[in-house]
Amino acid sequence: MAGRVEVKARARDPALLAGLAERLSGSPARLEAHSDTFFAAPRGRLKLRHSADGHGQLIFYERPDAEGPKLCCCAVSPTEDPAGLTAVLSQALGVRGVVKKERRVYQVGQTRVHLDRVEGLGDFMELEVVLEEHQSPQEGALVAQQLMAELGIDPEDLLPGAYLDLLGEEAAHP
Repeated sequence: MAGRVEVKARARDPALLAGLAERLSGSPARLEAHSDTFFAAPRGRLKLRHSADGHGQLIFYERPDAEGPKLCCCAVSPTEDPAGLTAVLSQALGVRGVVKKERRVYQVGQTRVHLDRVEGLGDFMELEVVLEEHQSPQEGALVAQQLMAELGIDPEDLLPGAYLDLLGEEAAHP
């Protein structure tokens, strides 16, 4: 499985973050729209990402639910039939929930910067430091921490889990 170091945080000022990310990346964002269906996997998280262009990706990942930089191991398989695969996996495993988001993606060195507007939750920022073969998770965490400082991410805005977890919390505490 591929390794990366991830950070998730609330985006208090999405416009400011977008400007900083664009300046650091040297190019405008790539826009994406996703609907992620999460399945009841026996371990980790399993989701089927259905993109607005009709393509999909089956994504399995494991990462600790901790604030700040954390190692995430993932495996991805593309699909040309995301609706059909969603139907089969829903019957086999059951659905935990669906997360819909609009995403702006910037590439800053080895890091993908995501600015997400999540339906029902609001605005967030994710960093994904894609580890190179020779890099340790600790080195990836240093890259993430440096970029967090450059983007002005406040430690109190860091989040431990997935958007699905936050949607569950919102439903439990309206």
